[in-house]
Amino acid sequence: MKWIRHRVLNRELVIGTWLNLGSHLTAEIAGNAGFDWVLIDMEHGAGGHESCVRQVQAVSATPAAPLARVAWNEAPQFKRVLDLGISGVIVPYVTTAEEARQAVAAMRYPPDGIRGVASLNRACNFGRDFKDYFAAANQELLTVAQVETEATVARADEIAAVDGVDVLFIGPMDLSVSMGIALQYDHPRFKAALAQVSDACKRAGKAAGILLGNADQVPDTITAGFTFIGLGSDGGVIAQGMDKLAEAFRDYR
Repeated sequence: MKWIRHRVLNRELVIGTWLNLGSHLTAEIAGNAGFDWVLIDMEHGAGGHESCVRQVQAVSATPAAPLARVAWNEAPQFKRVLDLGISGVIVPYVTTAEEARQAVAAMRYPPDGIRGVASLNRACNFGRDFKDYFAAANQELLTVAQVETEATVARADEIAAVDGVDVLFIGPMDLSVSMGIALQYDHPRFKAALAQVSDACKRAGKAAGILLGNADQVPDTITAGFTFIGLGSDGGVIAQGMDKLAEAFRDYR
């Protein structure tokens, strides 16, 4: 297991990228690129559970920690990915402190939560490492709550205060749409929302996270106090690269 929770809570700069193609090959490429984590997207990504298995295996052979985003805040979805041996879960659309507590409970074994206990899975090395994994999982797995609505921003302090929530993670597209300023990431209201979430995380001793679309946003984002930062995706990189290749022929067609 590659545990990164304590690095995140120490507010180190911990960087990653998104995997939305469902490909174990791009997962391996991303894992060897120099990121601290890579995120297997089970909400909007193209892959299903079987491709998630292969992606986790591929990333586990690299220096990066595999994370997964579940499709919804439902306990069975957590169990399926946690048992594969991922290092943490990103939970979409967490809007209240109660929903945050629900996510934390799904991440943890009893008595701290409701996660089902199984030993013959990949996380436990198919039984060989069950005792060590069981002893460490509740304290080492990373729980990331996504902030995707303006109402959630208003509750940022309450959500950040929930024990077991480690990161409040801005979903820029959904948040900007919720605010009625779709994709206007330089809008003063959007920037104020980012500051409100970042400040709430500081007060609670948690990390502020965000997904960025381009590298030009990195300096301002770090200055704003964000330390758990995702940049781009495998699908986006390939699409841009293919466009650039085809553009080389534009003047000849």
